[in-house]
Amino acid sequence: MICLEHTQQFHIDGPCALSLGKFDGLHRGHEELLRRLMDKRRQGLVAAVFTFDIPPRKLTEGEGHRLLSTNAEKQALFAERGIDYLLQCPFTPEIMRMEPEAFLDWLVRDLHVKSIVVGEDFCFGHNRRGNHRLLARFAGEYGYDLEVVKKLRYDGRDISSTYIREEIAKGSMETAANLLGHPYYIDGIVLTGNQIGRTIGIPTANIEAEPEKLLPPFGVYAAAIDIRGMRYYGIANIGRKPTIQPKEGQRVNPIGVEMHILDFQGDIYREPVRIYFHAFERPETRFDSISDLKAQIEKDIVFSRKYFGKSTKD
Repeated sequence: MICLEHTQQFHIDGPCALSLGKFDGLHRGHEELLRRLMDKRRQGLVAAVFTFDIPPRKLTEGEGHRLLSTNAEKQALFAERGIDYLLQCPFTPEIMRMEPEAFLDWLVRDLHVKSIVVGEDFCFGHNRRGNHRLLARFAGEYGYDLEVVKKLRYDGRDISSTYIREEIAKGSMETAANLLGHPYYIDGIVLTGNQIGRTIGIPTANIEAEPEKLLPPFGVYAAAIDIRGMRYYGIANIGRKPTIQPKEGQRVNPIGVEMHILDFQGDIYREPVRIYFHAFERPETRFDSISDLKAQIEKDIVFSRKYFGKSTKD
């Protein structure tokens, strides 16, 4: 996959099939768009996705919007699905003020677009004045065909990134997984921690999430982890490790993610991993002693083994 980012100079020799949207989380609704896009690819078109490198709401409303998928995670997801081009456009004030017709003209001509696939709620251009009806109106003039995909629904509600965020904020990881089509996850590099887990016989892999990544509530989760193409199971904690004394000069420990991997032996420091959060067990708690913490973690391990019904890697 070719990823073009940090630029507005996009060009594809084409002919190309294009899907546009925020694609935050790449949920089941997005997957349907990509399925249709890949159908176009099998018909001989180049498959391209256009998105913005930050959520438009962050500029238009000044909101610090946490992401379900970071830019790097999006790149990995689209590459895994066989997309030819990912265009991550900077959402500049110039782009924000662009009229829908000018935006459409720019993309169709520079990308040689012959087919467009969008969701029925897709909007674009200044003040979101462009939509699938405008795309249909200009299809003949620009020579592309248009496919508008209806929203998928779950439990009586449209599947959306907003819906998923609400469920994650509640710790409803199983519902979030049903909406996404997979458990919610965080990518990261394994860091050297404070080694407390190793001293009590319960070693953990520690990662630090990207600042813009949406984290589930602080607490302990039944979790899975991908390491070097293999999947393992265990328990993960999100939070500030309140039982552990902060380093000198720190008032509290930094927010982090740590995972104890069941029945795992090996050095994975500096390895890229992906941690999946399957089910919330309990909120993060400050214990009076390390021995109390160890006793609770042993109970957490029992919870994870019962949840997954297994103790070894896939």
